[in-house]
Amino acid sequence: MSEVTQLAESLHPHEVKVASALRASAQKEGLTEEDLAKTTGLEVAQVSAALGRLQVKGLVAVLSETLRPIVSLTETGKHYFQHYAPMVRVMSALRAAAETGGQLAIKDIQKREGLDAGEISTAVGELKREGVLTIGAGGVVQTTSAASVTADSLQRLIRLVHEGPKPLSEFPPSDRALIEKFAQKRGKPKEPFRVDDRVIRTYGLQELGQAVALQIRKEGVREEATRLTPEMLKDGSWRQGRFRKYTIALKPARIAAGKKHPYREFLDLVKVKLVSMGFEEMRGGLIENEFWNMDALFMPQFHPARETHDVYFVKDPRYSVPIPEPFLSQVAAVHEHGGHTGSSGWGYTFDRMRTRRLVLRSQGTAVSARTQAATPHVPGKYFSIARCFRYDQVDATHAPDFFQIEGIVLGPDINFRTLLGLLTLFAREMAQAQEIRFAPAYFPFTEPSVEVHVRHPRLGWIELGGAGLFRPEVRLPLNVEVPVIAWGLGLDRMAMVALEIHDIRDLFSADLEMIRSKRVQY
Repeated sequence: MSEVTQLAESLHPHEVKVASALRASAQKEGLTEEDLAKTTGLEVAQVSAALGRLQVKGLVAVLSETLRPIVSLTETGKHYFQHYAPMVRVMSALRAAAETGGQLAIKDIQKREGLDAGEISTAVGELKREGVLTIGAGGVVQTTSAASVTADSLQRLIRLVHEGPKPLSEFPPSDRALIEKFAQKRGKPKEPFRVDDRVIRTYGLQELGQAVALQIRKEGVREEATRLTPEMLKDGSWRQGRFRKYTIALKPARIAAGKKHPYREFLDLVKVKLVSMGFEEMRGGLIENEFWNMDALFMPQFHPARETHDVYFVKDPRYSVPIPEPFLSQVAAVHEHGGHTGSSGWGYTFDRMRTRRLVLRSQGTAVSARTQAATPHVPGKYFSIARCFRYDQVDATHAPDFFQIEGIVLGPDINFRTLLGLLTLFAREMAQAQEIRFAPAYFPFTEPSVEVHVRHPRLGWIELGGAGLFRPEVRLPLNVEVPVIAWGLGLDRMAMVALEIHDIRDLFSADLEMIRSKRVQY
């Protein structure tokens, strides 16, 4: 069997269609992927894949490459298609007001149409330059007798491009100028159009490809079957069928063995180490009321961290069941006048309804508060791997939800030196940190308080979390008489150091290669 015949028989049906279309074409300059898609009836992606395989086999070559600007809609443009461009909406609002004899200022239009400050400013400025409207006394916007060519043309172009991306060269010069004026560029991110340079390639058959295409034409194109069925054996149709050839010498696809996500593996390791050190695990819900999340921790109800910029509130239901006694009364007394703790408290009237308001747990210390109220062992050691939620701007070291390793140790001989020793142990054993330092800190519920920092190989010094000795105002209302040390450390940041990850978002990555390659150092 000749090489040409072998190649012809080995081609995929999509490759056969593309090769036949290229041979039948009278265009010496070749055909583009879009041309071939129209000719063969295949999708552009299918044509692209077939061309790639034909190039590898030496049957097809790229004849030319040109850059062609292609116009498409941005997310802003898609929004304008649904709700109209700001200039159109401004003119519509002014026409509606004129019909009823009313007048509108810029702020009235902005509020009525729901436009942001940038959109209303740009739209009014463009319409003023066009002579379509003027600004009168008191900021009242008035229309002139002129019609807005720009607004109408812009909306027409948005509708046209919404049908699908189009080459910029297909538009007349006036439309091209308008598209380029309202195209996304540096300093103007919220424009409706995007113009991208796309490489347009034309393809043609090589000499061997011509011979193979001719062989296909001589033999004719037969439907290719991928499997032999009982029906084909019964009716004898297998004799006329063409079966796809299989190369059994090819190696099978690699099947990767399943494994735990590196971060899940890290969390499990932390738990194993703490249990082996004699700690008992504490558990608590993701939804907590303000009493255990804040009030029991001696955080005053006027503390700024309790406002919506730090805490996510539950919409429905808004409140929890009543707080059990005697804890509600004892905590309320501490806030108002110090109770029996020797403190003067915060000196305000404690809101007993607000304390039941539900939030997403913002700190793992809420679990420690509940544990202290549940008659813990003395001496005792407890820990919790708590998922917490706080409003935060996402960057390399911050996320709106995160895991904290929270813990308390109770006992008559507990002191601050015990706390520093434990923090050092945690940083070395769990974060695999080589450099550790402590810094003074303030928290409403601990005194003295400390922050622990470790050096990340790329990000430098990063804070792992805070710790300290619970104040009498925290432990005594919960009926704990002995000293208690507490800490809340960011497990996500500890994992970044241990896994040598430089962005906190990579802890939740779906990148299989990263998942397979990263391992916790035991």
